[in-house]
Amino acid sequence: MKKKIIIGSRGSKLALVYAKLAKNKIDKLKSRFGIKHVVIKKIKTKGDKLQNIRLSDIGGKGLFTKKIEKELLNKKIDIAVHALKDLPSKESKNLYTDCYLKRNDPREVLISRKRQKFHNLPKNSVIGTSSFRREFQLKRLRKDLNYKLIRGNVDTRLKKLKNNLYDAIILSYAGLKSLKMENNISQIFSLSQIIPSAGQGAIALQCRKNDHQINKLLNFVNHPSTHKCVNAERDVLKVLDGDCETPVGANAKIIRNKLNLVVELFSIDGKKRFYMKSSKKLSLANIIGKELGEKIKKRSKKLYKKK
Repeated sequence: MKKKIIIGSRGSKLALVYAKLAKNKIDKLKSRFGIKHVVIKKIKTKGDKLQNIRLSDIGGKGLFTKKIEKELLNKKIDIAVHALKDLPSKESKNLYTDCYLKRNDPREVLISRKRQKFHNLPKNSVIGTSSFRREFQLKRLRKDLNYKLIRGNVDTRLKKLKNNLYDAIILSYAGLKSLKMENNISQIFSLSQIIPSAGQGAIALQCRKNDHQINKLLNFVNHPSTHKCVNAERDVLKVLDGDCETPVGANAKIIRNKLNLVVELFSIDGKKRFYMKSSKKLSLANIIGKELGEKIKKRSKKLYKKK
């Protein structure tokens, strides 16, 4: 094993919190693997630079990951840390993602200027979200609100809210908890109200496929139950060929030795909704996502067409 391990991460405040969590896990294994130093390298991605355009219009989720993956392929870093929901479902060639830290809370939250709950917001209030999925899910709850694109890191979005550009914004609970900013939350949506994106709340550690030493190290870092759940969710995305433009939610939970998976897919215009769920023994966790993905794909194929 190399004496020095370099972890690559986006430079945002939240991304660095995730990178430090990964570093802490690897630090505990240093003596076992003969590692002397573990350091974090900040990498600015295209997604960080372009913050006023919808991701699907400028290349998709890969804008947050491509530069980091390039550093990994060029051996400038040994491990890449990603928020899993930002990672495209299709693995990049010669890279391997099969290690996840223990999942944080995957739910969505509302932050409103006047601390109002979602159902109490005045008619025509402007709600900021960067996701078609969230927009379509919220429209099912309230069609009388205006949904508007918002981009940027958590601090940037909160500033836009404070500056009256929005009446409320939707964010992931996991990010706010990691930043210790829960005091801003006006409401936490249940998983039945808003099904989160696949992998939401999970942190993925990626390495080179042929780097057997790092792969062995990451086997000790991996959180098994998170691994089963998020892989099932991402299997749905792979079947649907999902990207950041695909309005799909997927959430898996382990309850009494069974993996329960819920999937929600919208048509591109948001007018059609397809909802399915399944439950299987944990020993079948590796097939449930593919099966449910195929079923919902078959059900929606006549009405759902990618641009």
